Amino acid sequence: MSSITIRQLTKSYGPQAVLHGIDLDIREGEFVALVGPSGCGKSTLLRLIAGLEDISSGEIRLGGRLINDVAPKDRDIAMVFQNYALYPHMTVRENLGFSLRLQKTPQEEATRRITEVASALGLSQLLERQPRQLSGGQRQRVAMGRAILRRPQAFLFDEPLSNLDAKLRVQMRTEIKALHQRLGTTTVYVTHDQVEAMTMADRIVVLRDGVIEQQGAPLELYDKPRNAFVAGFIGSPAMNFIPGRLQLGDAPHVVTDDGLVLPLAATPDGAHGSRVLYGARPEHFSLQAGGLSAEVIVVEPTGAETQIAARLAGQDVIAAFRQRIDARPGDRLSLLPQAAQAHVFDASSGARLN
Repeated sequence: MSSITIRQLTKSYGPQAVLHGIDLDIREGEFVALVGPSGCGKSTLLRLIAGLEDISSGEIRLGGRLINDVAPKDRDIAMVFQNYALYPHMTVRENLGFSLRLQKTPQEEATRRITEVASALGLSQLLERQPRQLSGGQRQRVAMGRAILRRPQAFLFDEPLSNLDAKLRVQMRTEIKALHQRLGTTTVYVTHDQVEAMTMADRIVVLRDGVIEQQGAPLELYDKPRNAFVAGFIGSPAMNFIPGRLQLGDAPHVVTDDGLVLPLAATPDGAHGSRVLYGARPEHFSLQAGGLSAEVIVVEPTGAETQIAARLAGQDVIAAFRQRIDARPGDRLSLLPQAAQAHVFDASSGARLN
């Protein structure tokens, strides 16, 4: 396993710039997730690391070695694709051992390594089957096993779970994380699902329009997002944003356009009277007498919690409660955002103020 160092990396397709001077250090053995909306450049960045695209400018180093002009097959990087990319005419055993055959690995050693990996991934009983005889999760395991057998310096995953159903995604998510803990190989994982990133990665890199907006440990991004974009992207359901004006003094607060008072526990950096966005995560609302009157729009009981879509201060908000709430559309609830958990962002720039 090796570190990956990226310096001032750019990528353009003709006049269209996709990545704008990316600087990123991925430590040896680290699991880094690249997240962001469609078109943000995360898959392009992964393909540049793999060598599947030519960079426009900048540097990519693997273990300190410059690999800008190194062919993909010589980079010692293994990639797992969204569509599995298995050879349909080969058995599971042959798919797993394909890279070993290219490396001219002795037959006895190849058989031993295939057996070990197949056992670790639960594929031992499937070695003589062809891909068409496998489920989606089994095919993904074969693709992962093929990558593992190469013993690369780094793994690259390009949205590997997006073709699976919800239950299988959770299972494979656990298996990939357990695999990384066992092998300790440097891993870069692209996903549009921020829940995958939060639960699997050591560090999350959030991209937007070809620029890194913020990077850090999952809970760091969750608790202290740098701007409103990151705040709204990390977390499910997403953070609620209520516009208003900042009021400073002995008891700082935000006043909405409807005149409602939103509490703050500390004084933000913004100027008195400035336009701001008050951020409150769904789980940071409480039902409390004397709170803010909100009209229930939709009630979504999930068993473990109850999510309520409501109209508050002229905005649609989502509140999530661990207890079961007896409410119907049209009812009014007294919601109070928790002051200690509130976020404040500049309304124009989106920058965090507290």
